[in-house]
Amino acid sequence: MSFETLGLSPKVLAAVTATGYTEPTPIQAQAIPEVLAGKDVLGIAQTGTGKTASFTLPMLTLLEKGRARARMPRTLILEPTRELAAQVEESFNRYGTNHKLSVALLIGGLSFGDQDAKLTRGVDVLIATPGRLLDHFERGRLLMTGIEVLVIDEADRMLDMGFIPDIERICKLIPPKRQTLFFSATMPNEIKRLVDQFLRDPVKIEVSKPSTTSTNITQRLISTGSDAAEKRDALRRSIRAEDLFKNAIVFCNRKRDISVLHRSLQKHGFKAVALHGDMDQRARMQALDQFKTGEAELLVASDVAARGLDIPAVSHVFNYDVPIHAEDYVHRIGRTGRAGLTGTAITLVAPSDRRYLEAIEKSTGQSITWTGEPLSENAEGETRGRGAGRGRKSGGERAPGKKTDGRREGRKTEDRPARKPDSDQEKRPPREEVRAERVPAEARAERAPAETRTDRPAQQERHAAHGDRRRDKAPRHGGDRDDGPPVRGLGDHVPQFLLRPVKIKSS
Repeated sequence: MSFETLGLSPKVLAAVTATGYTEPTPIQAQAIPEVLAGKDVLGIAQTGTGKTASFTLPMLTLLEKGRARARMPRTLILEPTRELAAQVEESFNRYGTNHKLSVALLIGGLSFGDQDAKLTRGVDVLIATPGRLLDHFERGRLLMTGIEVLVIDEADRMLDMGFIPDIERICKLIPPKRQTLFFSATMPNEIKRLVDQFLRDPVKIEVSKPSTTSTNITQRLISTGSDAAEKRDALRRSIRAEDLFKNAIVFCNRKRDISVLHRSLQKHGFKAVALHGDMDQRARMQALDQFKTGEAELLVASDVAARGLDIPAVSHVFNYDVPIHAEDYVHRIGRTGRAGLTGTAITLVAPSDRRYLEAIEKSTGQSITWTGEPLSENAEGETRGRGAGRGRKSGGERAPGKKTDGRREGRKTEDRPARKPDSDQEKRPPREEVRAERVPAEARAERAPAETRTDRPAQQERHAAHGDRRRDKAPRHGGDRDDGPPVRGLGDHVPQFLLRPVKIKSS
């Protein structure tokens, strides 16, 4: 099958031919005719199968009729990350060379003024992240009543990033009489609910099962220890051992590990750049450009680079950390082996990563081979037994500097005296008697009830002699007591400050 049979316009076919593509991918061959027919489309395909062109090419054909109006875009494409949005803009610019269409990019990190100026002139294609799009709408700088085609790309990534409430709000702001194109690599239950809510009788196109990996990718596992320095050394040795190595993306789970690993690779002579969500937009785009042009051979990144980025000819993917979610593994290794090329994905597995690895193999339905010695079955248990200085109290671990009696692990303790038998315990006096022995006799007399006190007058004299100003705190309840006339005012004594002489001014 060729692109000529899909119904695309001559201008679009000329641009496709100029880029060197001759045959469409399976999802492109099935989705493009349905989009041109004006139907809602639900596309499910693994990463790297050409989903972007499956909606870009037919949209260019549809947009040849009509014109844009000020602040009222004709089409809207929602992307989860800035990098994906910028990549879609590049795709429109590449295939739309023969069209006079205006394209606007609304993402964070760029000037509001420049984006607003483009919206004022009129936009045929609006590519945006949900947050920045709603910012413009709330400022009254954007009207969405003229949108004819809505594209929600990488919907499962939208779910992971918490954009589903924003997506629901945006869909309600757009006229219901529209064409909706929905693309995702996986279909969680929340995404299914969104599809049922906003798509009208969609055509479902599924070219691969969810959470499946490409057959063009060779997957391997390498066992490492939990120590960070040991993992970095294992990564460097793995990179140097690859014969067909050209470039690679190295994925980490945490942003702080990206910075440490980036500096370590540069220190050992590797040309590496970093990419994560805390970087400003200019630095992120610069890092991507250096990697795409070959100026850098390693891109140390978070999962912000795992979805949809079309970086040609990536030979390797290294998982420095095993992804916590099994679906992220599919997206990560999908950065290699794209467009019919072969690739290699290597994952470093520490003892604590065993449960994540089992989840990945269960989700993908395949067992990944090990390079070298596999992770031993009791590796995780041995790590727990050593404690590894983590300070946790479960699983036999203990915090550094704290001693245990060994009973938690079933060990005998030689330096702890044995407990006395119960017979010795019974010889101890009751707890109340022990307390009584420790309390002085005079204190016990003062704590005794008022009925048993025989030296009350002497106590009052002693308190007065020492200037004790405390009230008599003896219990006042009980009708059989007779302490004399009731006390009024301040009590039995007058405070000293009331006895001071006072000068009265004469009138």
